[in-house]
Amino acid sequence: MMDIHEVMKHLPHRYPFLLIDRVLDFKLGEHLHAIKNITVNEPCFTGHFPHRPVMPGVLILEALAQATGILAFKTMNELPSEDSLYYFVGIDNARFKRPVEPGDQVHLKVVVERRKRDMWKFKAEATVDGQVVCSADLMCAKKSVI
Repeated sequence: MMDIHEVMKHLPHRYPFLLIDRVLDFKLGEHLHAIKNITVNEPCFTGHFPHRPVMPGVLILEALAQATGILAFKTMNELPSEDSLYYFVGIDNARFKRPVEPGDQVHLKVVVERRKRDMWKFKAEATVDGQVVCSADLMCAKKSVI
């Protein structure tokens, strides 16, 4: 497990863009299971949509991408630095099954499909109450910060 303090050591993101609250389980080089608690106070809900708050799909994908970043950093025994970061570099086969709303707890599960040097490919799935809300194939890569 990783609490929010440990999560913040392994991601460069901060409010309002830190989208992982806790890591429940992981196995280096294989998989990670994290959660994001959705509250009505999320900044995106002021405009998406004021009459019916729905978490934007791109933010669900970003939360999954952040989960891949944590797994990559942990596996490589590295932390984000001023010199290099793991960037989200690709999305394939993204599907959205149902809306995510305030009060939901999103479970973010990522599984390493393959890794070649600093390029990683993952199967990713977000669920709420055991139902898939989003799935995608994601890629991230370690890049030097310019």
